[in-house]
Amino acid sequence: MRKATSLILITLIVTGCALGPDYRRPAVDTPQAWRFAEEQTADLVDTKWWEQFHDPVLNRLIAVALTKNKDLKIATARLEEYRARYRLAMAALFPQVGAAASAGRQRSTEIGPVPLPADVDNPVNLYQGSVFASWEIDLWGRLRRGTEAANADLLSTGEARRAVILSLVTSVAGAYVNLRSLDRQLEISNETAAARAESLRIFSLRYKEGFVSELELSQAKSLYDSAQAIVRVYMKAVALQENALSVILGLNPGAVERGKPLGQLSLPVVPAGLPSDLLTRRPDIRQAEQDLISANAQIGIARAQYFPTISLTGMFGWESTSLSQLFTGPARTWSWAVPVTQSIFAGGSTAAQVKVTEAIRDEAVLQYQKVIQNAFRDVEDSLAGQRQTREQLDAQAGQVESLRTYARVARLRYDNGYTSYIEVLDAERSLFDAELAYSQSQGELFQALINLYKAMGGGWVVTAEKMTAAPD
Repeated sequence: MRKATSLILITLIVTGCALGPDYRRPAVDTPQAWRFAEEQTADLVDTKWWEQFHDPVLNRLIAVALTKNKDLKIATARLEEYRARYRLAMAALFPQVGAAASAGRQRSTEIGPVPLPADVDNPVNLYQGSVFASWEIDLWGRLRRGTEAANADLLSTGEARRAVILSLVTSVAGAYVNLRSLDRQLEISNETAAARAESLRIFSLRYKEGFVSELELSQAKSLYDSAQAIVRVYMKAVALQENALSVILGLNPGAVERGKPLGQLSLPVVPAGLPSDLLTRRPDIRQAEQDLISANAQIGIARAQYFPTISLTGMFGWESTSLSQLFTGPARTWSWAVPVTQSIFAGGSTAAQVKVTEAIRDEAVLQYQKVIQNAFRDVEDSLAGQRQTREQLDAQAGQVESLRTYARVARLRYDNGYTSYIEVLDAERSLFDAELAYSQSQGELFQALINLYKAMGGGWVVTAEKMTAAPD
C-alpha cells in the first residue's frame, strides 16, 4: 500500500498538468514579395556588410563601438540579470535543503512560579544539529510556467541585446557616412570661399582703376561673405557630428579618425531576402515573440492560484545537553509534514489576476503583429529610398555639369561686356547650391543602403555579436 501511494505521488509530480494555454505562434499576414524589390541583389545578410565600403577606418570604428559603447554594456549587464532570474526560477523546481547547528548555555529562575526540581542542572548546556528540506509539489504547473516565462524573458533580453548591436553598427556606419558627407560639403564651401576671395581681390583692384562700379564690387563681396558664413555652418556641423559619433563609439567627445573621402567609398550591394525571412532575421521580431511567450505562460501561473499549494517538508537532527552524546540514538529528532495551502476567499483577486494576464497576453499578440508590420514597412521604405535616391543622384550629377557650363559661360559673357554681373552671381550661386545638394544626396544613398541592412536584419548581427567579446 505504501509503495502504491509513493508511486501515485511520483506520477502526480512528474505528469502533473500545467494550467494555462500552450503557446502557438499567431498567424501573420506576410507579403509574397517586396513592392520595390531590386533585380540585382546578393545574399549578404550573414556577412560583415560594412566591409563593402572598403574603408579600413570604418571597420575599426565599428570594432571599437562593439567593445566600448555604453548602451551595449548596459544591455549586456541586463542579460546577465535575466540569466540569474532564470536560474532563480529553475531553483524553485528542486528541493530546498538546509542545515542548522547551535550551541548554548541557559539558566532558569529558581524562585519563579514553577520551582525547579533539586536534581535538575541549572544552568544547562544545549547542543543542536539538524538537516531540513522542503519541496513544493508542482501539480498544477505553476513553477513550470514560471520557468517557461523566465526562459522567455531571458531569450527576449538576449534579442534586445542583439537589437542594440544591430542599431549600434548601423548607427556608426550612418554617422561616419554623414561625417564624410559634411566633410565634403565643408570642402566645397572652402573651395567656393577661396574662389570668391580671389574674385573679390581682383574686383577690388579693378574698382581702384575704375573698371568696375561700386555696385559690382559690393556684389562680389556679398558672394564672398555668403560663402564664409556657410563655411562656418559646416565647420560647426562637422564638430557636432564628430562629438555624436564619439559618444556612439563609447568615447569622450572629440575628433574622429577619417578614412576614404565620400566619393571614394564603395556602395554596398542591395541585400536579398523575402518578407517571411524577417520573422527569423530581425531581433526585434524575435524579442516580441519571446515577450508573447512569457505573457502566455503568466496566464498559467495566475490560474494555478485557484488550486492548493502542496509541499513536502522534513527535518532530521540531534539535540542534547551533552556534546559527547549529541550524535547518539537517544538524541535523534525528526519530523515530516505535508502542508497544504488553499485560498478560500480573496475578494475576486484571483479571477482579476487571471483577467490581467489574459489582457497582457492579448496586448503582446498585437504588439508582435505590429512589430512585424513595422519591419515590413522599414524594408519597403529603405528599398524605395535607395532606388529614388539613385535616380535623384543621376539627375543632380547632370545638373551640376550643366551649371558648371553655365557659370563658365556667364563669366566669359561678363568679361566680354555682354551681360551684367547679376548673371554671374546667379550662375555661381546655383552651382554652389547644386554641388552641396549632390554631396548630400550621395550621403543619403549610403544611408538608405545602411538602413536597408538594418531593416533586413540577418546573421550579420550574430557575427557582430561575436566581436563584442574582444578585449577593451
